Amino acid sequence: MRETVFANAQIVLPDEVVIGSVLVRDGKIAAIDAGAGRSGEDLEGDYLIPGLVELHTDHLENHYRPRPGVFWDPLAALHAHDAQIAGSGITTVFDAVRIGSDNDLPDMLAHARKLVDAVRTGGAGGWLRAEHFIHLRCELPSHDVVDHFDALADHPMTRLASVMDHTPGQRQFRSLDAYRRFYAKQMGRSPQELQAYVDARLDEHRRYAGPNRRAIVSRARTMGIALASHDDATLAHVEEAETDGVAISEFPTTLEAASAAHEAGLAILMGAPNVVRGQSHSGNISATDLVVGGLLDILSSDYVPYALMQAAFLLPQRVEGLDLPAALATVTSNPARAAGLEDRGEVSLGKRADLVRVAADAPLPVVRGVWREGLRVS
Repeated sequence: MRETVFANAQIVLPDEVVIGSVLVRDGKIAAIDAGAGRSGEDLEGDYLIPGLVELHTDHLENHYRPRPGVFWDPLAALHAHDAQIAGSGITTVFDAVRIGSDNDLPDMLAHARKLVDAVRTGGAGGWLRAEHFIHLRCELPSHDVVDHFDALADHPMTRLASVMDHTPGQRQFRSLDAYRRFYAKQMGRSPQELQAYVDARLDEHRRYAGPNRRAIVSRARTMGIALASHDDATLAHVEEAETDGVAISEFPTTLEAASAAHEAGLAILMGAPNVVRGQSHSGNISATDLVVGGLLDILSSDYVPYALMQAAFLLPQRVEGLDLPAALATVTSNPARAAGLEDRGEVSLGKRADLVRVAADAPLPVVRGVWREGLRVS
């Protein structure tokens, strides 16, 4: 029997904060006591919160491809990614792996397979700090995305798939002018070259997006993989997601879509960097505005792992009437529940002892210790 006591902590429970101690036995929370009843590791008044649950991070891909044309060793990339994830207080992470080839990466499956194999190897070897799952980001207008899904989906670590369409004039970039402004410098192409690129993407959308969506939704349902829609912008997008049995609406771009998704019972996920920056990087709706309207369920770190912790502690300062337990639910219990992981996400009796010590007396919340199933990992 393995026991640890965390004492003198501000314990963030699902609906309140209490000062006291938490007893962990064999990786689970065995007792929660208010007051000074137990002695143990003295947290010196720091917060003790649930380990964060991250459903959509592109961070592994960024480590694997740190520069255009540069591909890092996938296990080394995973090691660096995992250390930063755990160090940010994230104990459960869904690593987003894009599937579906394009002009920049015509052999996308080879790269995706390397990342998925690395995550599986790290998990089987027991050397990962956080618990990792796979989130397949399915780019629907790609001609080979269904083949990629078939190659990578049939594994217990693949738990989530998002159906995406980044076609110019669709969803994230409903305005072609906005798309051109955003990508003109990034792609380094002339106006004529960019227009040719846009025309090719529109043709791929017309040919492949609809059939590919139907095929992937059908396969995901059969395999029990949770589905997310991506960048819903209209009522029609939300209605399609509801028909497809989607559980999560990722990054809705308009208030209309977010409201409709909420009414349909979809969990609404937005980016924590959006909260930290106070706006979307592409000019869409503010995540904080959705919180104010009661329309946000889940935050994702997206491309900055620490943003998840930062946003959770920032929201109560920005949104009147929102307390810390409610803000932390967007990065703990809500994403855990949406992903079907009912054993974690709360400091509650019987739950996994995925715990984070946080000092919040500095300008930013400081992660001072991370435990996964009662074992210290950071």
